[in-house]
Amino acid sequence: MEEENSVDPERFIELTSKIVSAYVINNATAMEDLAKLISETHAALAAIFQPEAPASEKILKPAVSVKKSITEDYLICLEDGGKYKSLKRHLNTKYGLSPDEYRKKWGLPADYPMVAASYAAKRSTLAKNALLGHSKRTHEPEEPIEPVRRRRRAAG
Repeated sequence: MEEENSVDPERFIELTSKIVSAYVINNATAMEDLAKLISETHAALAAIFQPEAPASEKILKPAVSVKKSITEDYLICLEDGGKYKSLKRHLNTKYGLSPDEYRKKWGLPADYPMVAASYAAKRSTLAKNALLGHSKRTHEPEEPIEPVRRRRRAAG
């Protein structure tokens, strides 16, 4: 079975002739423009059917080196070189990347941080001071408290 996206030059010539003939039938075209129309149509088809270069050939150049992208106070985005305390939201809103996709794209280790160290420490301190992560009761009562029973008044 012949593949539809074949790169066969004869296929380009056949498709070019079909497209140009359909165009010329429905549109008034001068004879001197016909050669240009044919060559442009053929070039457009060649561009469409050109196989895409493998991802390994696409060389990514980060805005800064990976080593320099991590500082105490901020992280530098490898995509655009911006300085951020937290990369997760920036990557998602601007580039549509999750942290894992970002790490994979740039060949970063799984433990590459998404938050600056000083920012993480500051947020951790705030959470501890607000007792986040602790239950509301710090201790259980030793003995259950029995309800106080009241006597009913006699009717009358």
